[in-house]
Amino acid sequence: MLVLVASQFTRAANWPMWRGESGDGTSGESGLPEKWSTTDNVAWKVQLPERGNSTPVVWGDKVFVTQAIENEGRRLLLCFDRKSGAKQWEAGTTYKEPETTHPTNPYCSGSPATDGERVIVFFASSGVFCYDVNGKELWKRTDLGKQHHIWGNGTSPVIAGDRVFLNFGPGENTVLYCFDKKTGKTLWQHKEPGGASGEGTDKKWTGSWGDPLLRKVDTHYELFMAYPGHLCGFDPLNGTELWTCDGLTALVYNSPLFADGTVIAMSGYGGSGLAVKAGGTGNVTEKNRIWHLPKVAQRIGSGVVYQGHHYILTDGGIVECRDLKTGGLIYNERLKGPGPTAQNWSSLVLSADGKCYAVNQGGDAFVFKASPKFELLATNSLGEKVIASIAVSDGQLFIRGHQNLWCIGKK
Repeated sequence: MLVLVASQFTRAANWPMWRGESGDGTSGESGLPEKWSTTDNVAWKVQLPERGNSTPVVWGDKVFVTQAIENEGRRLLLCFDRKSGAKQWEAGTTYKEPETTHPTNPYCSGSPATDGERVIVFFASSGVFCYDVNGKELWKRTDLGKQHHIWGNGTSPVIAGDRVFLNFGPGENTVLYCFDKKTGKTLWQHKEPGGASGEGTDKKWTGSWGDPLLRKVDTHYELFMAYPGHLCGFDPLNGTELWTCDGLTALVYNSPLFADGTVIAMSGYGGSGLAVKAGGTGNVTEKNRIWHLPKVAQRIGSGVVYQGHHYILTDGGIVECRDLKTGGLIYNERLKGPGPTAQNWSSLVLSADGKCYAVNQGGDAFVFKASPKFELLATNSLGEKVIASIAVSDGQLFIRGHQNLWCIGKK
């Protein structure tokens, strides 16, 4: 178990995965930049080859981001110099077989994950690839099968100690994998029923685009995963399903959160939300479910928890604050809009001094207090479409737009 979790929660200045080192969007840093523009407080920006929705990850002097070259079928991992933004190398594969996705969701929308020695990426139907930090391929898994959903793929690898966890989904081929980080060997797998991809006259969309979350519960560790219909906890060592809680609906876009012994999960597309006490065995719906919201606003991005409150953004760019104990809505405040550019698909990031960061599709980045009283601190526009979330590292913010990769903060 020590090997599994040795690298967790070191609170270093790296941002090694989509939702940071802790996997829940929280940063151990304070005093992050609050105000910037396309010219002010910009350390550098570099033009990207094409649009993309994935979030950059940062380790030491390197920034990694996935990138599709759509008309060529190329699926790439790009590496940039953290100090200057200069591109250092690219690696990847070519996959030209047809693969369904949504027009707003280009390929390679999953983010990389790194431990400072290797970088692991999930390129949907073309497989999982592992490179060293200089771009040399170390292993690959191209035998996992195809991904098939009308809205495409967007899950990211999660590294914990010597293991890699991956939600291989959505679609009929939905599997929670645990790989050996060094070799790519499957250590265990859990097959979910999957479901309809929403094509043709079949409008029974279903699927989970969330990533698993590893946490210690009492004296043991659990891996939480939100699926259509239920939230569950697995033994991270062998993949045994420890417990399940009913109450989610058919579409799950965001990842679970954990605080004060409670797991929170939200469905999308006007679906439900719930909180459950972690631990237990079997179906814990009656015994451990704390609250259940039959219908919540549409949201795609994941939230954060701070001092007993849950914060999340709706698709329309509205901040929701809820009481963690009851699920009761404390406020919902619009950041900007309404309008297409006010839509928000990115996930929240929380600084150690209680400030939330988010960016909408118009490229407006917002900073507001994580407080039961809403207070917007700043609105900063980058002037280009952004669907990715913000990455935080050593006092700087890294934002991937559809045209550029930005480094915000002091040089």
